[in-house]
Amino acid sequence: MIVTVTPNPSVDRALDLDRLEVGEVNRAHTTHVHPGGKGINVARALARHGVAALAVVPTGGPDGTRLTELLAEHGVAAVPVPVAGDTRTNVTLVDADGSTTKVNAPGPRMAEAEVDALLAAVDAQLATGPQAVVAAGSLPAGVGDAFFVRLAALANRHHVPLVLDSSGVPLARAVRAGGLTLVKPNEHELGELVGRELVTVGDVLGAARDVVAQGTRGVLVSLGAHGALLVCRDAPHAWWAGGPPLVPLSTVGAGDATLAGFLAASGPAPDRLRTAVAWGRAAVLLPGTELPGPQDLDLGAVRVVADPDPHLALKEL
Repeated sequence: MIVTVTPNPSVDRALDLDRLEVGEVNRAHTTHVHPGGKGINVARALARHGVAALAVVPTGGPDGTRLTELLAEHGVAAVPVPVAGDTRTNVTLVDADGSTTKVNAPGPRMAEAEVDALLAAVDAQLATGPQAVVAAGSLPAGVGDAFFVRLAALANRHHVPLVLDSSGVPLARAVRAGGLTLVKPNEHELGELVGRELVTVGDVLGAARDVVAQGTRGVLVSLGAHGALLVCRDAPHAWWAGGPPLVPLSTVGAGDATLAGFLAASGPAPDRLRTAVAWGRAAVLLPGTELPGPQDLDLGAVRVVADPDPHLALKEL
């Protein structure tokens, strides 16, 4: 069992358009409604591959009820934590060429007692001894930038690995506090974390090693169309994995699928990275916020390279 924690979940509505015309009336030809939020996407992807996943989520209002219903429809067990505010709705507009425009609502402000209740719900699940806990996404108002630090303390007390996929100050505080098993930034989030622009493979590897030096065991950096890089504290090599160019239908959830693939895989780190990238590549070939199943994967298309050339520009991968 993998437990996911999504402090700011959503009901995601994706609209497929022939072409988005800004400032004009646009008509969608297809709509998709899914339970959303990065941790929820990880749980959904795992469930599609038969990996048991449980989503801990704050829920409020009619969309909170709808979110719980959608999770059940997708085969994801849920622990809803009631809050007074309404669960947010996010909207994604997808052009026929795969260009994606997202509008994310801020989410409800959570009271201190509601934050404590969310952490208590996670604590109860950690006591059951899950394989890992994944904390992912943004934090709504009222939660506080130290939320992931508090969550890490709970995970460490139960000896459960904590995987974090977030950004900004909450990510920086958690990394500085140490004790994380894995973080999964993209190159922009990693650059913000270390305070410098990342242009080359060497830049990304150096930044990832800076994060590891602060007490995180591994860094999985998603590079979008250019694959992913993996740096682990106890490994003698770093690895890159990627494949031939794809024409995406939607990039929504691709990074979450990548993380889910890494968690679901077994074996040596390079094999897990290959699986992770195969899951991410499969996700971009699906419409809206759909996530890949076993039949969508093409592991043979993914190439893994140990210690990639640090002088290569990321766009050359």
